[in-house]
Amino acid sequence: MSVDYIDVHCHLNGRDYGNIDALMDALRGADIKKIITSGTTLETSVEAMSYAEKYPEVYFTAGFHPTELSSYSDFAVKEIEKLLSHPKCVAVGEIGLDYHYEDTTDREKEREAFLTQMRMAYDNRLPMVVHSRDAAADTLEILNNYVDFLTYGVLLHCYSYSLEMAAKFAKLPVKFSFGGSSTYHGSKKVRRTIATLDADRLLTETDSPYQSPCSRHGFFPNTPMSIPEICANMAAIRGLTPEDMAVTVWLNAHEFFPKLE
Repeated sequence: MSVDYIDVHCHLNGRDYGNIDALMDALRGADIKKIITSGTTLETSVEAMSYAEKYPEVYFTAGFHPTELSSYSDFAVKEIEKLLSHPKCVAVGEIGLDYHYEDTTDREKEREAFLTQMRMAYDNRLPMVVHSRDAAADTLEILNNYVDFLTYGVLLHCYSYSLEMAAKFAKLPVKFSFGGSSTYHGSKKVRRTIATLDADRLLTETDSPYQSPCSRHGFFPNTPMSIPEICANMAAIRGLTPEDMAVTVWLNAHEFFPKLE
């Protein structure tokens, strides 16, 4: 039985992966039919666009990651916005909050960049891909306070907070994607969340080249080739076949990202 897999969040680049042509050939052989590569700065967003233009299976997002704001400026934001009209730009992202590196975190700058890009997503009728690390309460507060900007949907990528927090986010138009960390038995919070969320909230990602799954613990780079393992793990948690889980994710992804063809 043929299965269609999708990786809704990764970071393609020749520096970590080497030969991208070879990677794409391998993905085709593994039934990974579509991948979305995410921008984190203006430079990487343009790079992501270049891969989307080269490979039919690749789509991209454009935005400023909260820990990559050293080159953030009004000019850069305007240049990012120009990318959003590209036919294969499916979302604004990844954007959000990251308080993990407390000593170097400028929370006000992160909030300002987050809000600006949320507004940009709304203005351009696109969903947003949100990164949130060690910032659950503030992320939820901002989403609740600016709910009008969420009209076209929010993806909390690589979700790692509690089931209780997921229930609060789920009161909003939010989907959740899960990657390699969800395959580890010690990831109890994430596994409970996968088991409990409504099926139409679930998506698969790798966040590659980071976050290798259990079978490749300690290996770098991770690649979108990990998607079948991640999908099968989610299926096992929910008591489904991997094929049924893949179908659910595929449909969810195309509903959330209308520009996917």
